[in-house]
Amino acid sequence: MKLPAFEYAAPATLGEALGLLAANPGAKALAGGQSLIPTMAFRLAAPSMLVDLGKLRELEEISIHADGVHLGARVRWRDIEDDARLAAAHPLLVEAISHVAHYQIRNRGTVGGSLAHADPAAEMPGIAVTCDAQIVVAGPKGTRTIAAGQFFTGALSTVLADDELIVELRLPAWPAKRRWAFEEFSRRRGDFALAGIAAYYDLDGTRAVNAHIGVIGACHRPHRAPQAEALVNGRRLDAASIQAAARALEAALEPPSDLHASAAYRRSLAATLLERALTRTL
Repeated sequence: MKLPAFEYAAPATLGEALGLLAANPGAKALAGGQSLIPTMAFRLAAPSMLVDLGKLRELEEISIHADGVHLGARVRWRDIEDDARLAAAHPLLVEAISHVAHYQIRNRGTVGGSLAHADPAAEMPGIAVTCDAQIVVAGPKGTRTIAAGQFFTGALSTVLADDELIVELRLPAWPAKRRWAFEEFSRRRGDFALAGIAAYYDLDGTRAVNAHIGVIGACHRPHRAPQAEALVNGRRLDAASIQAAARALEAALEPPSDLHASAAYRRSLAATLLERALTRTL
């Protein structure tokens, strides 16, 4: 399908990009375009201007610090897959990104684009929320840092203002001995997940502590599962405690129904995926 008419700008600096967004209320930022362009083709969006961020090389950096991993907003999925440092610095991130769509999309899709689009089934928002990430946003009034758990307000909805841009995602430092797993299920590999689980915990002796369990797909926005986390924390995980955590997640979830799956199916699927994920951590 043909796109609706729009103006096009390719600013050379972040300040110029922010100025264009502020001066053109109907404008949208274009990063990889893997969500925005199809949305426009189906006439679900008709921005008056596309502000192409392709020249903003400062947003393409992956850096690893004592406080964790910093990903520029224009970092592509392929960049994450190709950065050997991340296998140790954040293995959960690397595993989750391997499930993103198909390799053609991973060649162009970006961290910032996924966060801003806020699809409930997308892997990056789920990792951000599960891992207590911070999202750095720039606007006409300067920068602000938003906790990922507060950033997503619903399906395709965030607290990002029309004249703001995501510039960086900051993931906290990852202990070397942390136990973790990622599981998702889709009709075909690369399709949107009907449900997915990101999970990790640390060990205090033989007992799990600091458990984080995040859900994607089977919800209106990515979120943590405190009921299941409570049944992991302080316990030595075995088949019985894992099943108890899965049942707690199933009871707490309120997933949507659509043409792909019923709410009951998604609820049961998420519980099964949590069982698999926690079993893998053993």
